Amino acid sequence: MNIPALLKEKAFRRYWSAQTISMFGDQVSSIALPFVGVLALHASAGQMGVLTALVWLPNLLFGLHAGAWVDRRGHRRATMIVADVARAILLASIPASYAAGLLTLYQLYAVAFAVGTFSVFFTVSNPSLFVAIVPDDQYVSGNSLIYGSRAFSFMGGPSAGGVLVQLLTAPGAVIADALSYLGSAFFLARIRVAEPPASQGKGSLTAGAKYVATSPIVRSSLVSVSVINFFNFFLAALLVLFATKDLHVKPGVLGLVLGIGAVGGVAGAAIAGRLAERIGIGRAYALGCLLFTAPAALIPAATGPRWTILLMLAASEFVIGFGVMVLDISIGAIFAAVIPDEMRSRVSGAFQAVNYGIRPVGALIGGVLGTYLGLRTTLWISAAGEVAGALLLLPTSLPKFTMPVQPEAVESQRAVASATASEVSSP
Repeated sequence: MNIPALLKEKAFRRYWSAQTISMFGDQVSSIALPFVGVLALHASAGQMGVLTALVWLPNLLFGLHAGAWVDRRGHRRATMIVADVARAILLASIPASYAAGLLTLYQLYAVAFAVGTFSVFFTVSNPSLFVAIVPDDQYVSGNSLIYGSRAFSFMGGPSAGGVLVQLLTAPGAVIADALSYLGSAFFLARIRVAEPPASQGKGSLTAGAKYVATSPIVRSSLVSVSVINFFNFFLAALLVLFATKDLHVKPGVLGLVLGIGAVGGVAGAAIAGRLAERIGIGRAYALGCLLFTAPAALIPAATGPRWTILLMLAASEFVIGFGVMVLDISIGAIFAAVIPDEMRSRVSGAFQAVNYGIRPVGALIGGVLGTYLGLRTTLWISAAGEVAGALLLLPTSLPKFTMPVQPEAVESQRAVASATASEVSSP
């Protein structure tokens, strides 16, 4: 088996290791935290909506400011390390309080909000570190490796989370995510790389938002994914509650079903690069958005015998996982190519403020609708809204986007053309 060239580079290997460990822990926590609310604290649909919203609300409140602060300050790697350590400490407080008999829903809310806040600073710092480590002609390859790890985390994380919930209780399972952040911090601390310089320009706070507004590529993506994520977070807030209360799926079984769905993510990560080469990276992104959204309809449609329900849930998760890998890898490479180095954190912050900021709104509204309209009806609305968001991409210029040709590639093409012309002109 050939080792990808990027993984032979020490800096990228450590960066990839940090991302891989952290993403696996996140996926454990993605199922463990909701179960803390449902099983340990007996949260209602509305309270689950609040919990999901608080994880993402900091993006709306702090995204622009965090991006501007990071670009002005520089030191992105150090910021990411601090964010990792802080999130580890915060998450560790949940099992500690539960063991002492002190855990409350309000503490869970506070931890969710604080972890979300540090995640904003981590995420806006990450794009600059990525382009500092990865050569510009390997953006797709680099994203494929990172999101390949994400796909494997989708496969193992929820399954492990479901099992840990049953073995250790939901609060005990959260410790896995806390440990993963410490592992991420360890590998990030061992990276030595020249980062893009800090920005000295004026108008730092609004510069990212202005860039997003004037860039047809970034703007089109933001409009589409914001609509998608608004409705997707109806599902994010209610899936565990719907599966356990309405469909009577046990935590361990639900974890396995979500893990099976991640097989699609592995497949998507494996072929995203070849798909982008074949149909164009913009079209691959649009296709990924459609594949990510359409299968959500299978979740509220799930009914009948137990095996039918589980099959429909697994099929939905499989195709969703495939689609999200294709769209994430594609748009990551597109943004790496089009966004200027000195603007990356500010653009990321502005993008997150809307794209991530809309998620708590969706989670809250999803919780309210789930309470008054019922869980299944709300999930049908979610599925329809997600598909509508994906369709917004079709009339834009984004599906037609192709990656810029690098100067080295241009010279190589010219050399080949020159050699071919010489051969043709030779007697």
